Amino acid sequence: MKITSVETFLVPPRWLFCRVATDEGVVGWGEPVVEGRAETVRAAVDELSELLVGRDPRRVEDLWQLLSKAAFYRGGPVLSSAVAGLDQALWDILGKSLGVPVHQLLGGAVRDEVRVYAWVGGDDPSAVAEAASEQVEAGLTAVKMNASGRMGRMPSRAEVDDVLARLSAVREVIGDARDVAVDFHGRFGVAAARRVLPELAPLHPLFAEEPVLPEFAHRLGDVVSASSVPVACGERLYSRTDFLPALQAGIAVAQPDLSHAGGISEVRRIASLAETFDALLAPHCPLGPIALAASLQVAFATPNFLIQEQSIGIHYNAGAELLDYVLDRRPFAFPHGAIERWDAPGLGVEVDEEAVRKADERGHRWRPPVWRHNDGSFAEW
Repeated sequence: MKITSVETFLVPPRWLFCRVATDEGVVGWGEPVVEGRAETVRAAVDELSELLVGRDPRRVEDLWQLLSKAAFYRGGPVLSSAVAGLDQALWDILGKSLGVPVHQLLGGAVRDEVRVYAWVGGDDPSAVAEAASEQVEAGLTAVKMNASGRMGRMPSRAEVDDVLARLSAVREVIGDARDVAVDFHGRFGVAAARRVLPELAPLHPLFAEEPVLPEFAHRLGDVVSASSVPVACGERLYSRTDFLPALQAGIAVAQPDLSHAGGISEVRRIASLAETFDALLAPHCPLGPIALAASLQVAFATPNFLIQEQSIGIHYNAGAELLDYVLDRRPFAFPHGAIERWDAPGLGVEVDEEAVRKADERGHRWRPPVWRHNDGSFAEW
């Protein structure tokens, strides 16, 4: 079997898909994207495809090594995301060629279902309690909310009180039997995170995500030690070596993104590394159906898995929805807050190729918002 072509598709609302075809008719799909930089990643995939055409797609590890290392400059979000989507497609081909799901190739399933959560309240979470209530009615047992909207590096007492009030409102809606995670989105400084985390502890958040920016990983241990709230991070970390300092600092939850951190191959290794630190895996995934399918395949086979993010109905999905690009929506159902294990070959998702090609004709130019403080200076989004 040989790879004959690699195609990319810029699909609304903000995603990039890739299709890897072979001379035996087996096709693999992947989702290589950096949100807001989809066109840049598309160019990277095009360059990397030169290393794939004519090669056997079933040599997944060898091709991962080639894609990741066959250049003097390596890593970073763009290249790692390009590799990630191609890696997903290669695993999809391997599973389909053997007639087995990817989780079977990763050592077999260790669970029958994967608990999932939804992000509620938007970037500036003013109506977060109402949104959480809707997700509870949809069957979810866990949600994630932003801690705040625009936030100063040293928040006032009133701003901290607003964070507590929103979390309290969600806790009241969902009750004590369900979970809420809090995403700081890198908007707080180290000192601010150390101040606010202990105040969140009585409300028992499942975890506090990205309390500080990833470039301050050398201070992450100070944040972890400030409270009993489990600290999570990883959506902006792209390899085992990126995760090692965070794990050494004591994070409780590793959150690699299957479309950013080198795909199934590297995230599986990140999960194993996290296990040696008694840390859990909760893959980041506010993306499309292929990224979610890849994440689920890893979750099915990973002992130290905690919970899976998914973006069905997320506020980013204006004009297009995750389920618009699949032929069979039933596997993505979560009637009791969990997605049941799939046994279909490969990634187990049936991509609607006609819908994808039509969507690519429209394309998109999604960009993240640019925020400013009241004094006009740049603010973290």
